[in-house]
Amino acid sequence: MKILNFTLMPYRPMDIAASKQHRSAWVVLPNTFYDPELGAQEYESYIDMLAESETLGFDGVCVNEHHQTAYGLMPAPNLIASALIQRTQRIRIAILGRALPLVGNPIHIAEEFAMLDNMSRGRIIAGFVRGIGAEYHSTAINPFYSHERFHEAHDLIVKAWTTPGPFPWEGEHYNLNYVNLWPRVYQQPHPPIWVPSQGSIETIEWAAHPSRRYPFLVTFSAREAVVRNLGAYRDQCRQFGYEADPAQLGWAAPVYVADTEERAQNEARIAVEALFNDFLTLPPEMLLPPGYTSAQSLKKIIATKKAIGRGGFGPGGAPRQTLERLMELGTVLVGTPKTVLAQIEKVREQTQLGNFVAMLQFGTLNNELTRRNQALFASEVMPHLQAL
Repeated sequence: MKILNFTLMPYRPMDIAASKQHRSAWVVLPNTFYDPELGAQEYESYIDMLAESETLGFDGVCVNEHHQTAYGLMPAPNLIASALIQRTQRIRIAILGRALPLVGNPIHIAEEFAMLDNMSRGRIIAGFVRGIGAEYHSTAINPFYSHERFHEAHDLIVKAWTTPGPFPWEGEHYNLNYVNLWPRVYQQPHPPIWVPSQGSIETIEWAAHPSRRYPFLVTFSAREAVVRNLGAYRDQCRQFGYEADPAQLGWAAPVYVADTEERAQNEARIAVEALFNDFLTLPPEMLLPPGYTSAQSLKKIIATKKAIGRGGFGPGGAPRQTLERLMELGTVLVGTPKTVLAQIEKVREQTQLGNFVAMLQFGTLNNELTRRNQALFASEVMPHLQAL
């Protein structure tokens, strides 16, 4: 198994109590909540902690993209990736992922990834996503065209990476007389492409197609949903006439380990509950704007939320999530190295997944606890997984 270290880079100094006066920590939370001096310290700390992943033996680190939110301070993840390239020599750097429909010219993303791929001498993993519903409020992109823009942007980027230029591109959403990528990508034919998702039917079918076979990474999901969605991906591969390789299957989850169960829960509780109740909760109009998802996928989302006891999406629409409930669902993994390892191994036995993304900093978890968590996970859990 390949093990990667990931943080969303949340703005931990946020006044959570005062933020409750606003509908969400996304889009509408005034940026007066952000202190630039404290924010500068946050960036420095997060980059330091991710850079330590190489010394600890991780196979890679992950960054991602979100806009206008305290949930994650990476509106330009390529900048964080660039900093990490300079601080590391060996590990993969996965950008999970760039939200393709949000850009006016996908060639800019193709160029950025090509630069990073050259600067790192081929250590970049390209993650492509549509971006969650809130991103469409932040960027004023019509969510109705989300799928169309994603697919066309993807096709244009891959062609730019793999086809000698210049050539023209005439599409539904993007039209260019000259596509002529400078620099070309370092990895041939192009950097690996991963697809993070929460289990959209359309995404599973698209990623599993024989012409792509993209690794499918289930994120922020209960254990049952992880097994079900990875199973759906494997079934889709079989329908296409081939067996999914373990390298095509991945799972991302918050993880906290300590020497006793009690200590692990006590140290993780505040940070985990802040992540799910204060940073992550969105009202339905932000999470699922009209046209963003198909009727079939919307029914699946609603059914999943009912199954895990979450009837709504935002404040007042859903009960507050407790650490105990999140552990019971398997949405977070908290405990001793032995019990956390057992949970990951159990899911692997059911799914044959080959990639695990450990979110070892989450919510308001401070630097000291994060470093302790990273070190213990790296020494007591990760070697057993990497040996599988």
